[in-house]
Amino acid sequence: MAVKKKKAGKNGGGRHMLAVNKSARHDYFIEETLEAGLVLTGTEIKSLRSGKVSIGESYARIDSGELIVYGMNIKPYEHGNIHNVDPLRPRKLLLHRQEIGKWFDATRQQGLTIIPLNIYINKDGRAKMEIALARGKKLYDKRESIAKRDDERRMRRIKSK
Repeated sequence: MAVKKKKAGKNGGGRHMLAVNKSARHDYFIEETLEAGLVLTGTEIKSLRSGKVSIGESYARIDSGELIVYGMNIKPYEHGNIHNVDPLRPRKLLLHRQEIGKWFDATRQQGLTIIPLNIYINKDGRAKMEIALARGKKLYDKRESIAKRDDERRMRRIKSK
């Protein structure tokens, strides 16, 4: 039996998006992004693959040289009995030591924060998280970006007529 290969669609490079933090780009200026691996248990990855994950209120911190994500909610797997873990437990992210050191310096000296942008399954079947080094927006910055977006939308609408 032949196996069909999936074509890379609009989501880029064969990624299967599981969760997107929509408010991240509204609330923060994104300075830099990275792809990080996730350390998960067996029932967590099964629940994640079924799309039962929320990253809207999550953030990441560097504790004792490791990057840890807090507030990410992975609902317990329905068919996992005693093997289910706490849905809100802190989870370790996998990055190179040099990258962690660079981001640690940026968060301490420049007042930046680390936020997750999305979670996806890559073409190799591994769970990955795209994280960003971000600076918080003030209320007037948010109003400015909304006005800019509306102007661009009006211009596209006028062009299409």
